[in-house]
Amino acid sequence: MKHEAVQNYYGEVLQGSADLQTNACCTPDDMPDHVKQILSRIHDDVLTRYYGCGLIAPLDLEGMHILDLGCGAGRDVYALSAMVGETGRVVGVDMTPAQLEIARSHQDYHANAFGYAASNVEFHHGYIEKLDELDLEPGSFDIIVSNCVINLATDKAAVLRGAHRLLKDGGEMYFSDVYSDRRVPKAMAEDEVLYGECLSGALYWNDFLSLSRAAGFGDPRRVTHRPLTIENPVLEERVAPLSFISATYRLFKLPELEPACEDYGQAVIYKGTIPHAPHMFALDDHHFIEAGKVFPVCGNTWMMLQDTRFARHFEFIGDFSTHYGIFEGCGGDSPFDVEGEAASTGCC
Repeated sequence: MKHEAVQNYYGEVLQGSADLQTNACCTPDDMPDHVKQILSRIHDDVLTRYYGCGLIAPLDLEGMHILDLGCGAGRDVYALSAMVGETGRVVGVDMTPAQLEIARSHQDYHANAFGYAASNVEFHHGYIEKLDELDLEPGSFDIIVSNCVINLATDKAAVLRGAHRLLKDGGEMYFSDVYSDRRVPKAMAEDEVLYGECLSGALYWNDFLSLSRAAGFGDPRRVTHRPLTIENPVLEERVAPLSFISATYRLFKLPELEPACEDYGQAVIYKGTIPHAPHMFALDDHHFIEAGKVFPVCGNTWMMLQDTRFARHFEFIGDFSTHYGIFEGCGGDSPFDVEGEAASTGCC
């Protein structure tokens, strides 16, 4: 029933972003000028059927093969098609025929707008929980993106497993979504308006981390986050006492990632060569790597740079030959530290 309700909400009830009753589906991060310039070339019919704001797009996309989960009318697909260039490819998946009809009708328009000989995008009708049923080759995508859509999925674990299957080794899932501070009660989850507004389908944040690791994505990295202000008194009352967070995560498909950040005495130097990031590269919300400066990293961060498309933009110092224990500051606390132990009264 959830699929039919969401299809109706986004295919019939909503005609544009202004019809949303909350700001939960919005990702209002500051948009760089180069992204604004690309969006200015997107067809108005596509732009008006976009139910959010912002754009979920990591850096260094030239030539990449990208999959957009829950692509809707194709705004992000077309923006990404400009970023990957004519040698890249972008595929969109959505379950709402009305949205896909709009997306497909503008393929030639955008190919011409970006100066391509032919369109570098395609669209598939299907469910993001059933990616294995689509004609998509396993291990064929460099990047998978999604903009506030996974919360609408009925089986979040299946989405993550399917994404892991479709990514190349060293690829990443880079996406924004809504998370709750506790598990959503069943009655609230069955509220079709709250579900369509990206609230009652939200995962409890700790369950999301567990599901990500179980799907094969070791060491999920949060890129940005912000508290949601629903700004609708009626709906705020219906979701109380829960609170919600919008967050962007990147999940790398790297099988050797460890459960914690371990110290091997390694460091990197950023060359400043990633387009639109000449002075500093932000891997996540606590790794801001300044160009030209030796930057100590844990083994996991090393792999996220060395074994991915980012490798050519860094110099690497050290290896994995000597282990120095947990990485101080972000690797977690030793269970054997006794300082302040007597004052602890928690359950763990």
